Amino acid sequence: MIVTLSDTTTSAIDRRLTEMRHSGGAVALGRVLSLVVVTSPEESEPVIEAANDASREHPCRVIVVLTGEKRGRSRLDAEIRVGGDAGASDVIVMRLSGELAAHPDSVVVPLLLADAPVVAYWPSNPPADLADDPIGRIAQRRITDAMTAKRPVTALNKRREAYADGDTDLSWTRLTLWRAALAAALDQPPYDKVTEAVVTGEASSASTELLAGWLAYALKCPVRRRTNKGPGIVSVRLERKAGAVVLERPDGQTATLDQPNQPTRRLALARRKLNECLAEELRRLDPDDVYADTLTKGVPKLDAKAPAKKPTASKGRS
Repeated sequence: MIVTLSDTTTSAIDRRLTEMRHSGGAVALGRVLSLVVVTSPEESEPVIEAANDASREHPCRVIVVLTGEKRGRSRLDAEIRVGGDAGASDVIVMRLSGELAAHPDSVVVPLLLADAPVVAYWPSNPPADLADDPIGRIAQRRITDAMTAKRPVTALNKRREAYADGDTDLSWTRLTLWRAALAAALDQPPYDKVTEAVVTGEASSASTELLAGWLAYALKCPVRRRTNKGPGIVSVRLERKAGAVVLERPDGQTATLDQPNQPTRRLALARRKLNECLAEELRRLDPDDVYADTLTKGVPKLDAKAPAKKPTASKGRS
């Protein structure tokens, strides 16, 4: 069910939402958090769809703030979605105009779930300092996605400059399966120390940068970042005395894992979708210390002199 309210107020939105839930017989749904999404009208629908999918694992209230024209009189237009149009959540889409657009927190706070954590998500064009942003200040967790920037690695470096506890990026979330596969490989004999690592992927892949930074911080060894046409992360090579561990995914779907004295293994390592990444990030509401160390301590350790090929046209980033 979808209801549109023009030139409205937060009180009217809350009242109408309550009426819709009662009339729809869905008053007993337990919601665990409020997810505030700040986005543009052009990109809102794919993001709402991903949030709806994620809400099936984490029932929540999704509040979507659409950036609008800051000139003219203040105006709030809203759309309320419940039931089949909202996954396992309430969805409130708000378009702010005039002076109200400069103070989104004033319309978000009255609609937050009482005594529930708040997660803020900027699919693109996040503020320079997330924790000091009006929406960021009310959130325990703040999610960005460097992949949507014109220069993802540059965007990632900006996130490092203004990092605060609770910040995270979906470029990091896309690494979960890679990190698990590499950790499992190193958890088998022989337990030789890794002496050097080489991470290869697209020059524009923020995930490749973070994977290299994670290895540099976790293994305390030199890590070289090499570039090719991708897609995304292509391979990781870990040098050890007994022989190299090589995890390679040339097609963005299936990887092969080669280890000394073991047969080659094939692993499902498809590039992750937005709803999967968002659902994973909503599982934790405490600061991600491993991401923090990777971003602020690991990435700066990367060898800037590593040989690199000139990147060619890519099929995407991850």
